[in-house]
Amino acid sequence: MLTAEIHVTLKDLVLDPQGTTLKRSMETMGYQNIEEVRMGKFIQVRFDSDDRKEVEKKVDEMCRQILSNPVIEQYSYSLTEGE
Repeated sequence: MLTAEIHVTLKDLVLDPQGTTLKRSMETMGYQNIEEVRMGKFIQVRFDSDDRKEVEKKVDEMCRQILSNPVIEQYSYSLTEGE
């Protein structure tokens, strides 16, 4: 069994209004020295397979087709074994 942990974030050149709002809220609450806040998504997908190559192919396809918007977002993932 393999588990994919996928991180989807906005590309660096894309403005992040949610991150900006969160940064302002943190500063209002007294958290200082925060240079930037960027928001993203974390997705876990568990596969009933031990074939790393096949799972990597599926994860790449899912990320490109449904889990991210390739125009404004980037993704990365890692695979772990076990339950």
